Amino acid sequence: MKSLKFVGSSLDDLRDFPEEARRAAGFELRAIQDGFEPRDWKPVQTVGPGVKEIRIHILGEWRIIYVAKLHDSIYVLHVFQKKSRKTSQRDIDLARNRYKQIGV
Repeated sequence: MKSLKFVGSSLDDLRDFPEEARRAAGFELRAIQDGFEPRDWKPVQTVGPGVKEIRIHILGEWRIIYVAKLHDSIYVLHVFQKKSRKTSQRDIDLARNRYKQIGV
């Protein structure tokens, strides 16, 4: 099983999700650790190769941007509430900077 590594404030941000959304996020992250795909996801190539976004639709719209292509770990780059139809450039830039931080 791959370990989870939270980059920057992503763990604290995840803890700020409402309880039901946080529980769903934990379920999805566990599935990835076990080698499965999340139920609802899309690639986020604008952040970097192999980066994906988990989409959670409970009490609003919640997103987890992560990369799992590395052999030993799953890196959670950014966690946030999505408030508009398009992901904000600020969220993309933050995830991209954190992707660069992990040295991929």
